[in-house]
Formats: sequence, structure tokens, C-alpha cells
Amino acid sequence: MKGLELAKKYFDAFGREILERFPEVADKITVGLVGEGSECLGFDDKLSEDHDFEPCFCMWIDAELEDKYGFALERAYAKLPKEFERYTRQKLSPCGGNRHGLLLTEEFYSRFLGKGEAPQNLTEWLRIPSYSLATATSGEIFKEGTGKFCEIRKILSAGYPEDVRLKKLSAHLALMHQSGKYNYTRCLAHGESGAAQLALFEFVNNAVRAVYLLNKKYFPYYKLAFRGMRDLSLLSDVELPLTFLIENGNEKDMIDYKIGIIEDVSRMIVAEVKAQGITSATCNNLDTHAYSVLDHVKDASLRNLHIMEYGE
Repeated sequence: MKGLELAKKYFDAFGREILERFPEVADKITVGLVGEGSECLGFDDKLSEDHDFEPCFCMWIDAELEDKYGFALERAYAKLPKEFERYTRQKLSPCGGNRHGLLLTEEFYSRFLGKGEAPQNLTEWLRIPSYSLATATSGEIFKEGTGKFCEIRKILSAGYPEDVRLKKLSAHLALMHQSGKYNYTRCLAHGESGAAQLALFEFVNNAVRAVYLLNKKYFPYYKLAFRGMRDLSLLSDVELPLTFLIENGNEKDMIDYKIGIIEDVSRMIVAEVKAQGITSATCNNLDTHAYSVLDHVKDASLRNLHIMEYGE
């Protein structure tokens, strides 16, 4: 059973009763499963059940309600059945903290955004790690409340402001060019095979990030990025060639093949950049398109940042 399905069933079986016991505040409570873990993105499998997998759900309230209702709601959740559908609830980890049960909206978002509210300007949007935004907008809401949680989630779920998306994309295109089209072969020429492989890792990392931006999606936690690419509507077919680049070595008979893959992936990404009308360049050079995308950024403070600056 998937984690989201388990959480929904657990809430339907026991959580709704908690809300019925607190009618004066029930409409202010948002319930769902959001946060870290592959289950919040629907990527969990049987192996995922060996850690941090349990029947659970989250209840978010605004901080102003904590004094009056916090303790009682925490106790109500703590008393829920410890076993459900053959799964057992886990003890609170001293390292991982409290991911489920009663959570304060402001504390939850502060963990991922650096403060308990949505970003207020383009610079704040730029500086928040993309995986944090992916985590904060993951999962599913089972019951919406009138508090701040859903209001902030709606803003975040709309994606990056366009200027921020374009600034980040320009940086990743430039970094792809630097690492894949230049540094990879330079490192090989110096006899530095390990450094060449690191250059490939940089190329792949920035290519994957560019693909997410072109899909107007947040780049998730790195170990879930390739899995997430398979569900993207644009450029999901670059997953296999990018995987090949980092899975294979740099033997002589492999180098030209890898260079060809770098060129093919670059060409595919450039084609999508052109299709979205966010470049004025007509060539297939990544670096040229990086600067052209940057020219499309309207905000001067973002446009004047270094071409390779993407904020994280």
C-alpha cells in the first residue's frame, strides 16, 4: 500500500473523530500528508517501508491556536491506534523530529522556507532551495482548513515567479555548457578521469534541474530527481541518456559516445527553450541561449546577477 493511501485511510478511520471532538476549531485545522519522504511524492515502494513509514497524518493549526488547543490535539493524536492495516506507528525520532501529528503552520513552513510565510519578493524566491519548495508542496490535503496553511501552499504550488524561473534556467544552461561542453574534454585532455566524471555529474545535475524548470516544476530531493523525471510531460526522455553518462566510465571507446550524448541532450533542451519562446537566439549553443534567456528577465536585480548564479 502506498503511504498516501495508508495515511488517507488512517485519517478516515480515526482522524475525523478527532475533528468531531473539537467542533469549535475543526474548521481551522488542515489535515493531510506533506513533507519529506518518497511517499509524499507517490514514489514509495516496498523497500520504502523499512524506515519512516507508518499509519499517520498531519494536522496543521496556526500558532495563535496552540495555547488553547495544542496540548489537547496532541494527546488526541497520540492516543490513536498504534497499529493499522498491519503497519505500526513509529516512536518519535530525536533526530528527524516530529513529521506527523499536530504541527504548527508557521514552524512547518519555517523549516523549508526559512520563515513561516510565503516568499515576499523575487530574491527570497531565488534563495530558497528548490528541493525545499518541492517538499513543502508535496503530498495531499485530505481536509482543508481556514488557517494559513492552505493559503501559503496555494502560493507555493503555483510555481516560481517567471523571472525567477528564467534566472535559474539561464544559470543551469550556462553551467551545462561549462561542465559538459568544455570542462569534460579539458579534464580528459589533462589525464584527469576522475575530474572528468565530476564534470559529467555537474552537467547531468544542471541538465536535470533545467528540465524541471522547463516543466515549471520544483527540483526535488536529489535521490528522487530521476524518478520524478519519468512523470514529467516535457523532456522525460532525457532521463536514460543522462543516467548513462554517470553510470559509465571514460574509456577511450566511450568518450566520443558520451560527447555525442552531451550534444544530443543539449540540443533537446535548447529545442524546448526555443519552443517556449524564452530565447531570441537561433543557434544550438547552450551558452548563447543562457544569456538570451537571462535577457528575458524583466527584474533588473535578477538580470544583473552573475549568469551562473541560481540562488541555492
